[in-house]
Amino acid sequence: MPASYSTNMRLKFSLLAIALEVVIIVQYALFVTYETAADSRKPNGTTTDFDRLYPSFQDVHVMIFVGFGFLMTFLKRYGFSSVGFNLLIAAFGLQWGALMQGFLHHLHDGKIKIGITSMINGDFSTATVLITFGAILGKTSPVQLLILTVLEITIFAANEFLVGEVLKAKDVGASMTIHAFGAYFGLAVSRVLYRSGLKDHEKEGSVYHSDIFAMIGTIFLWMFWPSFNSAIAPTSDGQYRAVINTYYSLAACVLTAYALSSLLDKKGKLDMVHIQNATLAGGVAAGTTADMMIYPYGGLLIGFVAGIISTLGFKYLTPILASKLKIHDTCGVHNLHGMPGIIGGLAGIVGAAMSSTVLYGNGLSNTFPERPKRTAIQQAGFQAAGLGATLVVAIVGGAITGFIISLPIWGQPPDQNCFDDQIYWEVPDAEDDGEQLNSSEHGKYKINPEV
Repeated sequence: MPASYSTNMRLKFSLLAIALEVVIIVQYALFVTYETAADSRKPNGTTTDFDRLYPSFQDVHVMIFVGFGFLMTFLKRYGFSSVGFNLLIAAFGLQWGALMQGFLHHLHDGKIKIGITSMINGDFSTATVLITFGAILGKTSPVQLLILTVLEITIFAANEFLVGEVLKAKDVGASMTIHAFGAYFGLAVSRVLYRSGLKDHEKEGSVYHSDIFAMIGTIFLWMFWPSFNSAIAPTSDGQYRAVINTYYSLAACVLTAYALSSLLDKKGKLDMVHIQNATLAGGVAAGTTADMMIYPYGGLLIGFVAGIISTLGFKYLTPILASKLKIHDTCGVHNLHGMPGIIGGLAGIVGAAMSSTVLYGNGLSNTFPERPKRTAIQQAGFQAAGLGATLVVAIVGGAITGFIISLPIWGQPPDQNCFDDQIYWEVPDAEDDGEQLNSSEHGKYKINPEV
């Protein structure tokens, strides 16, 4: 086996994981302390951020560890890795993310005060890497994934600071800073890691039961997405609007995804790829405008458009990216997170341009922090700048990260071992491995006549 495919992880993975954890422990010992109840207490003195936000934190936590993990189990021989590496990335990423965002946002007197908001933001940081993970699913080693997590979360935190603190763009549900960023970062990494030998790979497909497991992830994400978009809304009114707007956007998205999936098939059948993924696009697209006064019909309209664009992307755009641009997107994150993230950013531009004190009353300055100094059109311009900056940082950062993790020392798996658990996991009883329902195309099943 060539040196570039030296996939024995016993030393390189173990030593890297331990070294990274030691670095984090030292950093936390030097710079991190508790946020006290007094720090997070509301003006009336009756509640704290913890009281208000812990239920949302729990929901976001479930999305990160269950939703994202199981959504990626559709590959017939990569279930251990999909769920297992998801746990690895998330557990490391939330520690690193809280630290990186803490240095940029919450460093006071040399200390980062960790509270419930920091924990939510740690999970948000992790979400960007998990989105990127979907684009390169089955093609990377655990060592590469740890290096990716360090680099991407650091770049994400810098971009989030640029968009939120410098440009003062509004993105409460992070359509731009998490979803579009993670998707285009992942596509850039995937382009650098592209290998022609993975085209039409025999193991890059699903079987009946693997798609059912993936639907578990879809359902968890769909149910808890209103919490994701509303978790860090600055006001109770904004949080309330974010839940309602996301709720209706998701609902409309499901109907359009189902309708388009049937319409695009010659026999009118539904494609499980679309149902697993495009039904969630409404949650992504609703993020930037989640707490804006777009009214329920606005949420429905956003979900309607997102469902159409996402389904069309899975049907037509993904093959074009692979064949023309050499971007192999395993999970189709461009269709679930990338394009819906851009839709969310564009909706934010429109929502900002239409804002007024008549709509927002006294809460306007909290919804748009710079509103007293900016006209609605000016704020819309800064929303556009935030979207543009995010795309540039994601693509450039992803390309650089891709070159770094493509170095031979990280043990990238060879072509024949991609999309297969056995290269990195002890897999019990792998004789049959579900081959009675065999497929080289995700979502299309063929019954073995010998069964």
